[in-house]
Amino acid sequence: MSQSTGKIVFYEGKCFSGRALEVSGACESFQERGFPPRVNSVRVRSGAWVCFDHGGFRGRQYVLERGDYPDFRRWNAHGDHLGSCRPVGMHGEHYRIEIFEGNHFSGRSLELTEDCSFLQGQDWDKNYVNAIKVYGDGAWVLYEKPSYRGRMYVVERGHFGSCHEWQAQRPNIQSLRKVINYF
Repeated sequence: MSQSTGKIVFYEGKCFSGRALEVSGACESFQERGFPPRVNSVRVRSGAWVCFDHGGFRGRQYVLERGDYPDFRRWNAHGDHLGSCRPVGMHGEHYRIEIFEGNHFSGRSLELTEDCSFLQGQDWDKNYVNAIKVYGDGAWVLYEKPSYRGRMYVVERGHFGSCHEWQAQRPNIQSLRKVINYF
């Protein structure tokens, strides 16, 4: 599967009402495109997207895959603010991630190729992850709570020696899943 930009539509009102903003690539600022930061519903036509609650790809991250999100609670948001978005970089279908308990790839590690709803159930006795290596072609979403709940962080192919490199303020991670980029 080759990478494509995809298409996503943001709506000011719930249930796909009000003004709309259609995006087919990275958008650093909704406001610069004349769209308010208040987003209450989203339609992902194709691709997988990471949306941020502030412009400039900053703030909380939300991963949205193909489908309809009639209100902000459907993408696990605590409020209706989004300010920027970008497609998740996907290059194929090979998924592999290695997590480390210490910074700079130190300490105990665990390698995964499949989704994990509760890391402690996979012989990982910590509720945190400090460093990550993402191999292959896929992207992953890390969650602060079990069962794919709580704050999200997207990691794409690369090596991240500390949680700050993947934008986490603290390394609490308890579940993770692959991002499937449907077109």
